[in-house]
Amino acid sequence: MTDGLVPGAGGPQATGQRSVAVGGDVGVAITGDGARVVMLPAEAVRWAREVEAPPGAGNLPGSASGVFVGREDELATLRRLLTAEGEAAVTQGSGTRAIHGLGGIGKSTLALHYAHAHRHAYTLVWWINATSTEQVVAGLAALATRLCPQWAASAGTRERAAWAILWLQWHPGWLLVFDNVEDPADLRHYLGTLPDGHHLATSRIATGWHSIAPTMPLGLLDDDTAVALLCSLAFGPDHVLTPAQRRDATALATELGHLPLALEQAGAYLFETGITLADYRVMLGQVMNAAAGGIDPERTIARIWRHTLTAIERRDPQAITLLHAMAWLAPGDIPRTLLAPLCPDPLRLGEALGALHAYNMIAFTGHQGVSVHRLVQAVLRSHRTGDSAAPRGRYEAERAVHQALPPESDTEAAHTGRWQRLIPHVMALLETTPPGHPTSSDTSATYNATAQHLFLQGRDYQTPGLRKAVLAHNARALGDTHPETLTSRHNLAHAYREAGDLERAIPLFETTLAQRVETQGDALPATLVTRNQLAVSYLEAGDLERAIPLFETTLAQQVQILGDTHPDTLTTRHSLAHAYREAGDLERAIPLFETTLTQSEQTQGDTHSHTLITRNQLAASYVEAGDLERAIPLFETTLAQQVRTLGDTHPDTLTTRHNLAHAHREAGDLERAIPLFETTLAQQVRTLGDTHRHTLITRNQLAASYQRAGDLERAIPLFETTLDQQVRTLGDTHPDTLTTRHNLAHAYREAGDLERAIPLFETTLAQSERVLGKTHPHTVITRSQLAFSYREAGTAQG
Repeated sequence: MTDGLVPGAGGPQATGQRSVAVGGDVGVAITGDGARVVMLPAEAVRWAREVEAPPGAGNLPGSASGVFVGREDELATLRRLLTAEGEAAVTQGSGTRAIHGLGGIGKSTLALHYAHAHRHAYTLVWWINATSTEQVVAGLAALATRLCPQWAASAGTRERAAWAILWLQWHPGWLLVFDNVEDPADLRHYLGTLPDGHHLATSRIATGWHSIAPTMPLGLLDDDTAVALLCSLAFGPDHVLTPAQRRDATALATELGHLPLALEQAGAYLFETGITLADYRVMLGQVMNAAAGGIDPERTIARIWRHTLTAIERRDPQAITLLHAMAWLAPGDIPRTLLAPLCPDPLRLGEALGALHAYNMIAFTGHQGVSVHRLVQAVLRSHRTGDSAAPRGRYEAERAVHQALPPESDTEAAHTGRWQRLIPHVMALLETTPPGHPTSSDTSATYNATAQHLFLQGRDYQTPGLRKAVLAHNARALGDTHPETLTSRHNLAHAYREAGDLERAIPLFETTLAQRVETQGDALPATLVTRNQLAVSYLEAGDLERAIPLFETTLAQQVQILGDTHPDTLTTRHSLAHAYREAGDLERAIPLFETTLTQSEQTQGDTHSHTLITRNQLAASYVEAGDLERAIPLFETTLAQQVRTLGDTHPDTLTTRHNLAHAHREAGDLERAIPLFETTLAQQVRTLGDTHRHTLITRNQLAASYQRAGDLERAIPLFETTLDQQVRTLGDTHPDTLTTRHNLAHAYREAGDLERAIPLFETTLAQSERVLGKTHPHTVITRSQLAFSYREAGTAQG
């Protein structure tokens, strides 16, 4: 049996756990185990089948025409491994190979030469920066833009990536190169979903590949090959070495640790300056003594770069300014437009980049971009000049990124692609901030604008670092209780909560609320917003005794001050209804949700995000009330609207998808519930993280669905894993933890393991009575299950 697509007479047919089936007029694509469910228009699906890649299609960075020695055996091995069993049933491993090794070893160079050498054997060769899941998605989205620009121009990133996956499934014979993979698990879905081509990955990481792809470790060059590479670059490929040159080259190659990146930069320097090998060795010795035992790539590069930079600076000082600035940015895909503020003349910018390229300090990439090796960046960032307050290039990088921000007056949608290329560089700036380096006003504005963009994309869980930097700047520049400082503190607390870190979110909200009451008054709209968000945090922590009164007080004030249909009032009314439902009070929750939904539709519109959230929560309340006939259609309508307006992996969309799966399960439709839970869980793990509260809720619900299906072998380990994560991240008595502990005890009971079930039920009941109350529905259910367990144990003993 194959694990992927099997070509059929009428189109693709799906078999196996990682398959996809798409008909000619289907608008929903479900791709892979743990895949994304993406709504695509019928015409887009048709184009994915009908569009052919033009001859020679690809996006390989640069050229492979440069010097390449010593890796011929590895190239042949790669080709043999990638084509192994090519005519048999295609499995995950047969067309996949991962290259790993230390920085500067030549992994990307080997992959690039393989791709160029065999590009005519493939229908398409596509290079993807795979440093993160987001970068992989962006690379696939770019493929859709290349192949189907007429549709991609109006599609979102996730939709374009889904289209690319469909295209790759319809059209076999391609090569995907995933460069610089930081987490091998990021590729698991793509390798399983796309079996009809070759996958080649490069990574510094040697572990984590065992269940994903076979690996090929890449080592240092041997003596002869290292000398050949160095001298080919320094003197040209046809130069015949004298005995003295060979002796000096051998000694120099040894000092450089046979590291390809170091040899390439040294060779480029020798060629550009014309000095002898012996003189170059003397220069290196003056900078730093030969490295002690072992290979330290960073130290090796540090010994080379000082002389190289001196030579470049004599030739083109502007080039050095650019290089030092690029050290603080993400290593790949640095747009030339991002560097323009540092060198406004396009001709001069081209000349400066050309000088850096001549010395092998940068590489040119597609889309008018450049890249810098991570190792070179690390060395450059550690360099300080004299008593300078900041390492060289830091302020230039901050200025360049700030000036690249999209105009505030424009809509978010107008600059999605621009933000997509910019965000990695903003995050790199943040992550490489030198110790003690103050955040400037412009850089704080950069971080704030980026955090706001991510917030609007439903990705506030990614912003705590950005929000923290903004808060530190505002507190220092404006004072601890300035309105802008209070806003930034509120935003950081919100980001912590969205990241699942309630231990930091709640105290920060409490501090912010106290400061706002003291400095701005009890009834200011901003104060009321913070009070509502604090109540939401209490609710998420399971502290209903503090949450509900705070919601009720806040709502009464907002109705009086802002009016009954103000957006802030509607938000708090929704939150109060949610709290009532969590307390088991559906008689108050459902009418309040219905009122809020009607008001939201009238004042904010039928597809406003707040309207959709309320509609989802109303449907969830119908489920708890047992009214599935109203719940399921309402979930389905809401989900379709959220996919269309927010995107497939927006947290709100994932919540609704989870709730729809839950409704299907309650209706007894496990065939629809389980795959939907599996899909949602995989998406949440990728977008929210493995221990985010929402991820853990879905994992618990998936385990419960396995249990309902009688699959205790999968259910019990999943419950145990989830419970352990919830105890660690939420605490031992959080309502979510209590729910999972109850479910695990129930699974033990169904498995006949009463020795573990009864103590767990007893613990859960005692905690539920203390936290939720003796009459809460969850407490009542646990008490009932414990009674059943006692009765079963008595029967067994009798």
